Amino acid sequence: MLIISEHADIQTPTGEMRTYIHRPKNTSKVPVILFYSEIFQQTGPIERAAKIIASHGYAVLVPEVFHELNPIGTILEYDDAGREKGNADKAAKNVEGYDSDNVAMIEWAKKQNWCNNNFGAMGFCIGGHLAFRAALNKNIKSTACFYATDLHTNTIPNEPGQHSMEKLKDIQGELLMIWGKQDNHVPTDARNQIHQQLLSTDILFSWHEFNAQHAFMRDEGDRYDAELATICYQLSLRMFARTLY
Repeated sequence: MLIISEHADIQTPTGEMRTYIHRPKNTSKVPVILFYSEIFQQTGPIERAAKIIASHGYAVLVPEVFHELNPIGTILEYDDAGREKGNADKAAKNVEGYDSDNVAMIEWAKKQNWCNNNFGAMGFCIGGHLAFRAALNKNIKSTACFYATDLHTNTIPNEPGQHSMEKLKDIQGELLMIWGKQDNHVPTDARNQIHQQLLSTDILFSWHEFNAQHAFMRDEGDRYDAELATICYQLSLRMFARTLY
């Protein structure tokens, strides 16, 4: 499917948020996927991943997740300086900002003539957590979380009662949780903790662990696993097709 790419500067309660849109070129109404990047924002690998999803018949919105803290268009490098800056932004952003960003994107998308009013979410690394956070919104029908960081900690956010895992009762849609067994950011004990918390709920979810390192979906660097990436795209697309069309 041919796609087009554009951007919109969406107004949020915490300022203007540059959002990149990748969607089918045809004029049909399609579901919308809120796609959350790593701490580096829309890098080449994130843009390519978003376009893969878009090419299967979805409007994919990639927000600049730290828009309050950076000039519009900021993309961080996959190096120590970029990692340090991204982690500092992650620590600095107030959690309510993520929630209001989600509301702003959803309300903006509903006004577009290509939106069929069905919404999903997807994300890698911190973006996996932000996709999980988006699932707290009642509009989100299904969510694919890839090696979501900080679900097992109190760092995003650190306000009592506001951590994502403390708000599981708000999740109404389906979850797809994907992990790498060799991920040092989310080790075995942490994955087991998250898994057990989900099992204690009525949330419809599936859980997949692969022999892979953190960021195995990123198509740059020596951690990329193309075979697993293909499998995981298929898992995500099967869920989105079943829940959003």
